[in-house]
Amino acid sequence: MLHSALRNSSKAQVSTIITRSFATEVPSTSTTSESTLLPPKHPTDSGSNKPRPSRLYPSPRPASPRTHPVLTHLPPTFGRNQFLPVSNSTRALLESIVAEFNAPIRYAFAYGSGVFEQAGYSQTKDPRDPDSPMLDFMFAVTHPDHFHSINMHQHPSHYTLHARLFGSDYVSRVQALGPGVWFNAYVPMKGVTIKYGVTTVDNLCSDLLNWKSLYLAGRMHKPLRIIKDDARVRLTQQVNLTSAVRAALLSLPSEFEERELFERITGISYTGDPRMVLPAENRGKIGNIVRNQQPQFRELYHRLVVALPGVHWPSHSGLIKQDTSALARSAHLRKLPSNLLTKVTGRFTEFQEMRKEDENGFWVKLAEDSSKLNGVLNEEMTRIVRTPATIQSIKGIVSAGVGKSLRYSAAKVGKWWKGSGGQ
Repeated sequence: MLHSALRNSSKAQVSTIITRSFATEVPSTSTTSESTLLPPKHPTDSGSNKPRPSRLYPSPRPASPRTHPVLTHLPPTFGRNQFLPVSNSTRALLESIVAEFNAPIRYAFAYGSGVFEQAGYSQTKDPRDPDSPMLDFMFAVTHPDHFHSINMHQHPSHYTLHARLFGSDYVSRVQALGPGVWFNAYVPMKGVTIKYGVTTVDNLCSDLLNWKSLYLAGRMHKPLRIIKDDARVRLTQQVNLTSAVRAALLSLPSEFEERELFERITGISYTGDPRMVLPAENRGKIGNIVRNQQPQFRELYHRLVVALPGVHWPSHSGLIKQDTSALARSAHLRKLPSNLLTKVTGRFTEFQEMRKEDENGFWVKLAEDSSKLNGVLNEEMTRIVRTPATIQSIKGIVSAGVGKSLRYSAAKVGKWWKGSGGQ
């Protein structure tokens, strides 16, 4: 039995993802073996025989008898599209940074221009270079207050003065607001500057399955480097990636280039983000991400796309063809994440009576008017993103402090100016 978050999702959806992933496994295009892609266990992992350092406080909390059973194992080839290769030096750096944290981390990944190249960004990792991107990390933990308590004792400088004064319980309460993430930014570590977010595994999986806020799910639509793997997250991430493909296909014509698919997918999490309206983000960011990361996007999505009925994408071609009939589009529509789907169907009140009598006909009817459906999908994704993204932007002042927030905002304004054509 999967965790409660998985039980809230569609059983058919999860079953379909597992079945199709096994059915479409082909030899990886990467020359890097699976064993080298999976990170080694950290000494603080639950399976290690090494004792936890005595300086940690408080001691790890005992397992709760009320905790739901978690998914502990998946076949090693399941979801291998998620394990994107990076250079040996980058991999070693990322793993060494995560290994510095004594607080327990169940799932960790690195993302952004510091990991995968983006047009318009310097690739130097010299922290003295003002154009050098921060290395961005996301940590998913089981108990946030426990994590912050240990991390505060080990790395007090990562937190602002008021956060240290109020303690880990305060930090975890602020973290729970909005999309459920706490960020520590401008942290010097291993000779580079990093920013890391902390969330819970429950919150992460809920967003991946249901698109509750699209804050975490949207970040994970794009290439990332997994550093610590977790079976439950890997499963729900495969659902998230397939949902992103379905949403993008609904807005694309019968023939299109793979670049268009990747840009539509990338743009999902930026729809409604206040930073894209205010002078706080590079307007050309979506194009920049896709332009230099197209091979990674292809590795991430190709197997999932060709497994969908009515979609044709030869491995040697960048041209994708799909069946755009109302019946084919309805199959994509009805399998979108539950939060988005509830909002979309609520907009078509004129067909609700029809739904009671003919469920299949209801979905086909919604898919017939492609222009109206695409408009509704875009509006509802915008609404899902806007409020959590706005709350998280405000939370940044609390978590990072005024000084770091101003520094971060100044850097974002500079990128926005460049993206707007200013010099």
